[in-house]
Amino acid sequence: MRYIGWTLLIAFWVAVGAGLHYTLPQRDIVRVVRVFEERQDLNDWTRLFWSRPDEQSDTLINRDVQFIQTVRANGRPMVYRNEDTGWSWPPYFKFDTSNLFTEAADAVSTRAEPEWFVITHYGWRNEFLTIFPNAVSIRQVDGPDASKGIPWVNILVLTIIAAIFYAIWVRWRRFRRRRIDPTLEEWQDNWEAAGDAVEKKRGRFRRWLNTWK
Repeated sequence: MRYIGWTLLIAFWVAVGAGLHYTLPQRDIVRVVRVFEERQDLNDWTRLFWSRPDEQSDTLINRDVQFIQTVRANGRPMVYRNEDTGWSWPPYFKFDTSNLFTEAADAVSTRAEPEWFVITHYGWRNEFLTIFPNAVSIRQVDGPDASKGIPWVNILVLTIIAAIFYAIWVRWRRFRRRRIDPTLEEWQDNWEAAGDAVEKKRGRFRRWLNTWK
């Protein structure tokens, strides 16, 4: 039972960590090389990695999606999608897809004369599953080694989550000390008393048998 409990606990925290890593904003310093629009098929098992700003997203088989192709300072490519989140999850309340697409198109530069930008996004890039992170904003920086800025949103969200879990943990310990532990101790005492009573009866029975020897 102990191993099962630890396995469930580890699985829970892995799921929480994966959800936070997918949802919280991340920043990349990149060079924009191209922006384009392409029709994408929405598979049932990858649909959750695409935005759902309206009810039609649950029934559409495919739709046109805007993409931003970039290159990082180390030469590795990174492709972002550009979709509104609307009022759905995650709560970025993004409604300026067209504006961001225009800003990204204006940020296109060449390898000979690179211009570097910080793209704030959420989500993951996976070639096998054909999923892309969703770009949220873009701003220009001086170079590939420029500071990405302090992640205030991540710090605030993680602090709030840690405070919530700590409060739950403290209350659970108090509840356990006041209610569960005394009950378990009472049960243990009852079991021990019952065991002592059984041993006494066995002793009496053995003494009665000895009288027949």
